[in-house]
Amino acid sequence: MNVMVERSTVKILVLDDESFMLKLLNRILSNLGYGSITLCDSGRAALEKIANADADTVPNVILLDLNMPEMDGIEFVRHLVELHYPGSLILVSGEDERILQTTEKLVRAHKIPILGYLHKPVAPDALAAMLGKWGPPSASVPGTAKKVYSADELRAAIKGGALINYYQPKVAVADGEVIGVETLVRWRHPTDGIVFPDQFIGVAEASGLIDDLTQTVFTAAMIQAKAWQEASLLLRIAVNVSMDNLASINFLNFVAEAAAKEGIAPQHVVLEVTESRLMQDTRAPLEILTRLRLKRFRLSIDDFGTGHSSLAQLRDIPFDELKIDQGFVHRASMDETLRAIYDASLSLARQLNMEVVAEGVQDREDWDLLRRTGCDLAQGTFVSRPLLPEEIPGWIELWRERVQTELSPTEDVKE
Repeated sequence: MNVMVERSTVKILVLDDESFMLKLLNRILSNLGYGSITLCDSGRAALEKIANADADTVPNVILLDLNMPEMDGIEFVRHLVELHYPGSLILVSGEDERILQTTEKLVRAHKIPILGYLHKPVAPDALAAMLGKWGPPSASVPGTAKKVYSADELRAAIKGGALINYYQPKVAVADGEVIGVETLVRWRHPTDGIVFPDQFIGVAEASGLIDDLTQTVFTAAMIQAKAWQEASLLLRIAVNVSMDNLASINFLNFVAEAAAKEGIAPQHVVLEVTESRLMQDTRAPLEILTRLRLKRFRLSIDDFGTGHSSLAQLRDIPFDELKIDQGFVHRASMDETLRAIYDASLSLARQLNMEVVAEGVQDREDWDLLRRTGCDLAQGTFVSRPLLPEEIPGWIELWRERVQTELSPTEDVKE
């Protein structure tokens, strides 16, 4: 807990339909030094207290049971949103892990701070640790919402050379060898600094600028690949492709010509395809992607398991690489649900003779899971953040040292 916050001043409301649980939690909280505790045995009673409270009496934290008669905890959360409840939640329930995880995501989606969840029976030290995360909400900073850019601004940026490519390394998990990079575009804005693609790719797709944008990114990536090649640095270079790029056969010719112009072999170019929405007419994308494979360009299904990047795409399109979405990689070693999805994706790719890239590798636990399970490639901040091209050679030297000193496994037993 914030050292400035006295436990006795924190107002806690406990909502549970079982009188025994109310008494137990009341005793635990009192023993921990919390003096301002309100007990409620129904959602309606709790909502009434919150609705009638003022800024000085509204609870700071609610301990919420999920499975209650009349009004369950999930419905209660929806009513909290309507009341603009300013405090935080802790879920306390006997429900299984997956229900608690899903409810936690729902609460976050409602923009209510959640400190976490606890299984019944509650351990006092676990409750103390969770309450220790609470601190008075800081005033929201005006102007923190993401800025929306117009098509005209983006068009000017593309024409004016304001788009720059960063490159995030991909490494082989088995031996740490640097295999390639993913090209990640950024907009160097004159007043807003570096703008990330989630703020302008949607604008490009909606305004018919996505072909210009992708061609700008791809051309610069091929020029960079040639520079690395001339410096005896042979890296496989990946570029993200929107399904909107695949609506015209012209895109096929552009890719082939841009790579040939710089002398980059198709085998060293990966096109990472993300299908963010369903295509009405699949004929052109299927033709373009199949012909690109015939020309020996590599095709990767990006963010597998999210959106429309699904089994149907694996069935219909000749991908040779599968990228497991970061949402199924980070913490998979500790989360049974994530681990099951990760394992299934890895197994599926192996059966289809595809190379597997795990995205979002953030820590040693993630890395060790990939090594134990025999995943092919890793990408994420544990390996490297996205880098400017001139940073890559120096990073490679440091990475090789790190592999030798930190990441060489003592045993290489796969699961």
